[in-house]
Parts: sequence; C-alpha cells; structure tokens
Amino acid sequence: MTGPQQRPTGAERPTGAEQPTGAERPTGPEQPTGPEQLSGPEQADGVERPVGPEQAAGSEQAGGSEPVGGVRRSGLRNPDKAVRGLGAGTMSLEALVLLLAIQPIRVVGGDLSGAAIGAIVALAVACVVLAGMMRRPWAWHAGTVIQGLLLLSGLLHWSLFALGVMFALVWAYALHVRRVILG
Repeated sequence: MTGPQQRPTGAERPTGAEQPTGAERPTGPEQPTGPEQLSGPEQADGVERPVGPEQAAGSEQAGGSEPVGGVRRSGLRNPDKAVRGLGAGTMSLEALVLLLAIQPIRVVGGDLSGAAIGAIVALAVACVVLAGMMRRPWAWHAGTVIQGLLLLSGLLHWSLFALGVMFALVWAYALHVRRVILG
C-alpha cells in the first residue's frame, strides 16, 4: 500500500478477497468512510469507472436523445417516449373510467338518456384511439378537445360534467409535465 496521502493505482490496489472489510479499513482524514465520500474513478463497489469526456459522451449517447445545449434537460433516457406514455396512459385511464361510470350513473344518478350513453361510449372510443396516436404532435391538441367535449357532455348529465372537470385537470397536469420535460 502507498503512503496516507496517495491513492493506490490499479496495479497496486488489492482485488477480490485481498480487499479489507469495513472493520479492517483505516478511517481518518485520508480515507473515505462511505460511498458518498469517494471521488474519482473508484466507486463504493471498488470498480473503476471512467471519469472525464469518455464517461460524459457515453452517458449521453446511451440515452438515445440528443442533449440540448450540451446538457440533458431531464434524467430520462428517452423523454419523448416517457411523455408519450404519460399522454397515452391518461387517455386510456379516461376511457376506462368513462366506460365503468355508465352503470353507477344509471343506478345512482337517475335518468341517463341514450344520448348520454352514446356520448360516453364515443368519447371512450376516441380516447382509446388517441392513446395509440400520441406519437403525432396533433394528438395532444385532440386530447384537449376531448376534454372540452366531455365538459360539454355535462349538458346531458351533471355527472359527466364532474368527470370532465376531473379529467381536464389531469390533462392540464399532463400538458404541464410535457412542457417541463420537452421544453
């Protein structure tokens, strides 16, 4: 081992069973006591990892998305795909809730007309179709239109307006997340 101020190089560093355990490791100002205090290429598991341009270039290329201005805007590997998943998930959940809401509305809410049921089914189908088309940029605008149509269907039954308000808020949050992640 080298002196207290020098770190051992790769050839001098003990490997495998030769490495001292936590009880045997010397602690003091010259030795780190935890993984958060290690700096440089050595990590908590003792494996050397590249530090410098080769590490930065490898991490950006592995992500699949080009960094903006040299710095990635989020920690996501593929932010476009993550945002599409958020939009598709929101639309799918909305379709499921709309279809499952038909029977409780009929039982508790009273007179649910055929036009209201037709509107619910049509909106649910539109949500499912739109969930599969989130790759296209116009799909986000169409999702906003669907929220408006659900609010308008509140004229057919008050509970549809309540669902429209809830899903309009969820959709507004999804748009906010999209704007934050993609810029």
